[in-house]
Amino acid sequence: MLLRKRIPWVYLMAKIKVETSLVLIYSTLMAVWHRELDINHISIPLAVPTILGTIISLLLAFRSNQAYDRWWEARIIWGSIVNDSRSLMRQMQSFISDPDYSVNVNRFIERFGNRQIAWAYSLGRTLRGQQAFEEKELWLTAEERIWAGKHSNVPNALLSLHARDIRTAFQSEWINPYQQVELDRTVTRLCDSMGKCERIKNTVFPTTYSLYIHFALYLFIVLLPFGLTASMGFVQVPLMVAISSAFLLIEKMAIYLQDPFENKPTDTPVTAIAQTIERDLRQMMNDDTRTPQAEKQRSSEREMEQVYYVL
Repeated sequence: MLLRKRIPWVYLMAKIKVETSLVLIYSTLMAVWHRELDINHISIPLAVPTILGTIISLLLAFRSNQAYDRWWEARIIWGSIVNDSRSLMRQMQSFISDPDYSVNVNRFIERFGNRQIAWAYSLGRTLRGQQAFEEKELWLTAEERIWAGKHSNVPNALLSLHARDIRTAFQSEWINPYQQVELDRTVTRLCDSMGKCERIKNTVFPTTYSLYIHFALYLFIVLLPFGLTASMGFVQVPLMVAISSAFLLIEKMAIYLQDPFENKPTDTPVTAIAQTIERDLRQMMNDDTRTPQAEKQRSSEREMEQVYYVL
């Protein structure tokens, strides 16, 4: 995700440097061609590219809105994941009632909370096409790592372990049937959120729509010099670059926003959200320890979401 509030213009222009360079070369050649060959009579009314520019503006506005809707929906889903994770941990702590409240119960709740933290991290990594968890995952036991590693969908496997633990708590009479239903509902909501994220990830934005926008935009750039050169001469070169850059930046922004789980600077901040879940659940479990392994994992996750400006 973008962690800086002020984004350098150089970083933005670097995204369209190839297209801008081509527009600069093309507009310069057109200006030289008209001046050296004295063919100013070859021109088209400025109203033609103006109408085409208006059409492109409407198309880009629609695409930008649709792309932002996908990004915002992803952010809403992860917001609900945070809430359901807190609710699940609170329910486990408040529902389980054991007269002796043995060490086994404490470990049971702690293991459940650690698995939920691992689920949040693994879901974000899976959506970004990365390895679901490291070889020595901090939050999972060795048995859980081995069992979950056998599944193609690791987050779904971790939810299955949640369901298994809830059944164990019911069979051990730590919770009653009504509490079991409530816990199962919370796990189901987490599963629903996971499915919604996978739907956004696997639903491709219509490529034909992108082709239409590209064709109209390039046609606009090709025709615009014919309407400007006769009256402006070489002044049309910077004007062409400025106008084209505005359209290209809007299109590039829409392209980045439409895929919120591609490990790009404009992604939904899934790792930062998972860190929030980790912090809250660890505090609910009264676990304020910070082992070197945990700090190393947090540091590596932050580096993945930093924006490096390669100029």
